[in-house]
Amino acid sequence: FIDLPTPSNISSWWNFGSLLGICLIIQILTGLFLAMHFTSDTTTAFSSVTHICRDVNYGWLIRYLH
Repeated sequence: FIDLPTPSNISSWWNFGSLLGICLIIQILTGLFLAMHFTSDTTTAFSSVTHICRDVNYGWLIRYLH
């Protein structure tokens, strides 16, 4: 490995910034995918959610990740 100098105040808590960024990217990507299949009309909103969970390939997983 390359031995580079690092500040002495860096701890394992610095990893949470990267984890937060990964969570944000997952939220954005799954939200865009869900928005492609969701209709926001009051009469068809529930049926579009059931369509995502039952008919879309891995739609249930995308919904639960979001």
